[in-house]
Amino acid sequence: WVIVDEIHAVAQTKRGAHLALTLERLDHLAERRLQRIGLSATQRPLEEVGRFLVGAGRDCTIVDAGIRKPLDLRIHVPVEDMREPDAHDVTDPALGGMGTAAGGGDLVGTGLGESNSEGDGATAATRRSIWPAIYPELLELVRAHHSTIIFVNNRRGAERLAVRLNDLAADDGHASASGDGGLPEGPAGDAPPPVIARAHHGSLAREEREVVEELLKSGRLPCLVATSSLELGIDMGAVDLVLQVESPKSVTRGLQRIGRAGHGVGEVSKGRIFPKFRADLLECAVVARRMREGEIEHTVVPQNPLDVLAQQIVALVATGDDWRVPELHELVRRAYPYAELSRELLDSVLDMLDGLYPSEEFAELRPRIVWDRVEDTIRARRGALQLAVTNAGTIPDRGLYGVHLPDGRRVGELDEEMVYEARPGQTFMLGASTWRIEEITRDRVIVSPAPGAPGAVPFWRGDGVGRPLELGRAIGEFSRQAVDAEPAEIAASHDLDERAARNLVTFLREQRDATRVVPSDRTIVIERFRDEIGDWRLCVLSPYGGRVHAAWALALSARIRDRFGLESDAIWSDDGIIVHLPDADEPPGAELVMVEPDELEELVVGELGSSALFGARFRENAARALLIPRAYPGRRTPLWQQRLKAQSLLEVAKRYGQFPIVLETYRECLRDVLDLPGLEWLLRSLHRRELSLVEVETQRASPFASSLLFDYVATYMYEGDTPNAERRAAALSLDRDLLRELLGQEELRDLIDPAALAEVEADLQRTSERTNAANTDALHDVLRVVGDLSAAEAQARSVEAVSAARMLAELEGERRAARMRIGGEERWIAAEDAGLYRDALGAVPPGGLPAVFLEHVDGPLARMMRRYARTHGPFPSSEPGDRYGLDLGPVLRELERAGDLVRGELRPEGTEREWCDPEVLRRLRRASLASLRKEVEPAEQRALARFLPTWQGVDAASPGGAGVDRLREVLVPLQGIALAPEVWERDVLPRRVGAYSPAWLDALCASGEVVWIGAGALGRSSGRVAIYFREDARWVGPPPVKAERPSLALHEAIRARLEHGASFWADLLADVSELDGATVEPAELQEALWDLVWTGEVLNDAFAPLRAPRLSLARAQRD
Repeated sequence: WVIVDEIHAVAQTKRGAHLALTLERLDHLAERRLQRIGLSATQRPLEEVGRFLVGAGRDCTIVDAGIRKPLDLRIHVPVEDMREPDAHDVTDPALGGMGTAAGGGDLVGTGLGESNSEGDGATAATRRSIWPAIYPELLELVRAHHSTIIFVNNRRGAERLAVRLNDLAADDGHASASGDGGLPEGPAGDAPPPVIARAHHGSLAREEREVVEELLKSGRLPCLVATSSLELGIDMGAVDLVLQVESPKSVTRGLQRIGRAGHGVGEVSKGRIFPKFRADLLECAVVARRMREGEIEHTVVPQNPLDVLAQQIVALVATGDDWRVPELHELVRRAYPYAELSRELLDSVLDMLDGLYPSEEFAELRPRIVWDRVEDTIRARRGALQLAVTNAGTIPDRGLYGVHLPDGRRVGELDEEMVYEARPGQTFMLGASTWRIEEITRDRVIVSPAPGAPGAVPFWRGDGVGRPLELGRAIGEFSRQAVDAEPAEIAASHDLDERAARNLVTFLREQRDATRVVPSDRTIVIERFRDEIGDWRLCVLSPYGGRVHAAWALALSARIRDRFGLESDAIWSDDGIIVHLPDADEPPGAELVMVEPDELEELVVGELGSSALFGARFRENAARALLIPRAYPGRRTPLWQQRLKAQSLLEVAKRYGQFPIVLETYRECLRDVLDLPGLEWLLRSLHRRELSLVEVETQRASPFASSLLFDYVATYMYEGDTPNAERRAAALSLDRDLLRELLGQEELRDLIDPAALAEVEADLQRTSERTNAANTDALHDVLRVVGDLSAAEAQARSVEAVSAARMLAELEGERRAARMRIGGEERWIAAEDAGLYRDALGAVPPGGLPAVFLEHVDGPLARMMRRYARTHGPFPSSEPGDRYGLDLGPVLRELERAGDLVRGELRPEGTEREWCDPEVLRRLRRASLASLRKEVEPAEQRALARFLPTWQGVDAASPGGAGVDRLREVLVPLQGIALAPEVWERDVLPRRVGAYSPAWLDALCASGEVVWIGAGALGRSSGRVAIYFREDARWVGPPPVKAERPSLALHEAIRARLEHGASFWADLLADVSELDGATVEPAELQEALWDLVWTGEVLNDAFAPLRAPRLSLARAQRD
């Protein structure tokens, strides 16, 4: 037997496609059909799920118990008016900004979101929030029951809610007798604070989850706050209440979650749902009604996911003998997701796995199998088994950091972005427990328990859950009917309490007052208003869900660009689309959204390829297909490295629409992520006027639009996956311009280190020890990457102990390599390149090669030169010309115009301008800088001791000298040093300048070449000054001293006078001789003036006043 529990959860995902192929492989290994049994309480239609289970063309017996589980369901709103809950201070660390008021008075609970824009560092403010009203009611319900599970929709929400419940329980002295719930004590042996709730989600270690599950089952823990990690298949014992915070987003998910309560046969499942805001309340009401009626969503099985197929093919051939391709095709088609897989699609996947790519730009991708096209058999290459085992499965690798105790015990995992912002010593919450970071390594975060300490709530990036079309249609139908209903009526029919029903009806009626009609299953509303900065916002208000709206938003962006020349931000959610229209005098109307159904696919496909969504899905699919495998088994691969690799691959692959992973990414986006058929139905209904379109212009956002305004986060979730070409186009353009300015200058030859050049060229040419071929597969890769090689060149690229001739003969026998006469000699090529060399050089390929290797090649010489440049350092035109006996100058110049090559004086000791691949040049620059950095070693302390006296001009070897020129020399290293004036002229300058005379310093000051600036007082009679050359003062001079800044009225008067320019003493005395009706004495003015001198605010063009600062200025002038 093979029993698949909760089959509905995998049937509509790629995990299901993976399982279906695995079951067929299992039957093949067992050499008989194993009985398959699928179980689920929430599957529809049963026939489709049955076909998925047993495979294509086989009979399935369906056993439908026909029993609907009794539900005790209620939607509860804890406030009278969800627009105006009581104001609360959200500076409480446990609260952490868990709610914020939306425009138009609607409340949005961003605090339980995966990507909270405020985060834990939100500024102290009083915000309107529904959370302070929800927490006590949740706690009261938990205490009134034996075992409770609270479901939320993301991991961050689970952590925050568990923390807050524990804080509230501790405040009034009630908590679980279990104390810490099984956690280790802190370093000092202090018992952690008692808990009433613990978090449970997929980022906790399995061992940690098992601990808290057992605590709940045994009754020692009253409550778990969970995500979907507790939704399926886990028997949690006598749970008597389930609380759902926010809509579960689908009927299936709602039934699975509420069904955790009363899990025994015939028992009633008791659940309470707490909406976070009014639009959420609307969805909760419809979900609850459909839960009672058993109206679960249809299961749609993905068809022909090529990335999963590629992975399974590698695994299949890596664990067995050679496979004939027709037999492989037959086995694959027995799996229901691949029942319609054509031989052409299968061949394209095998081409990719075998290394037959549409361009040499893919050459760095390693083949995973060997396909003998003559015998039509496939086998595994070396390393395929390890690759298949260490990269198995369909769950995307997000580069998460493992969290471990010092003894190695695993606690959970954290998002890479959070870890980059963390430092040792910081504390954070995980599993509703506090941990202190002790160390951050490449793969792990080492922590110790920190019971009782406040900690930050971590965040994780994740995919949002989109509303299915059928649920959206039901929400629209309910909105249309409920707007005229009485609250008591919908309360009875949709399991709402009195406050929930009243808030819901008010919400719908306010929307009707604002836009004349409510968006519904029969009406789409186009709302226009100006935002805070005066730009137009166009809102498409529709209930049909995010999968439909995301595709519509892509089409709208394309239409706005084509028709109006505007780059618009079209942001979508489950409740509609917002389009930002900058610089538009009058916004477009309904005609903009009325996309022609026949043009829809072309518009969406054209826009999709440059979207962040496409980049993210391509990265995941390429990893699934083993094109971007993990670097080392069991070690973390940083997400940013995965993104860089995927972006580089996508830049090449997107130019070849037939590349299987590009095809699969389009298929996944258009069918699994977006609902293109659903949008096409919607648009046809609008054009046939089966649905109406209502346009309104409002002064401010309506209630529905207000909720929509706060759904931006999904748009930016994968911003980092935007393809390189689009994201860095301006930077690349600038780089090329700067490069053209630099190239051709002799100095660039000096920038490239000869040793670095030799090392890089050895790697590119595969002549270094670490790149030498040790087996036939590796030598085949060398031919694919480097190109044609003579027998001697092949041996130079092979391990010494291995015969290249023997390996080449073996490759030739397998039709993977061929001999051709090139450049007047016999050379070896990869068999895949036979058509390329024939069309480029007129060489004659040998007989017996598969026809696919002999197909016509477009632009063969350009393709050869791109590969040549990618595998060489800077080279003159004559080098490839001599190798191939051709004048390649025109081809190279064309590649330069296309941006594929750069030209300049690049090679050390070169005598002419060379060509180079831009990426090779960047690599050479990086390697040269790395080499130079190794040469820079720290000097010994003795060297510093020897250097300083010479630098300061006070050692015996100093040149000495006298006069103004010598004084000028010694002042250079002394700039910025703050000393008393008498120290300058008694100790410092005479030691460095022979027969020093104060007149020399006066001369430099009088000429304006040198200035002095006060740098702080020394008691009442003196201070410090720093000396600068005037041209350097603005760069190395300090700002005026701000500490104890004099602020008497006389000081202000002096500042006001000197702001207009320099002043003589007599003029200054005359200008401030009287202040506030009192006469200012010269001594008072002098005292105030020196105060400003020492703070650096007043200067003098002579050094003489500093020599006797307490003498009367008048007397100094007479002297």
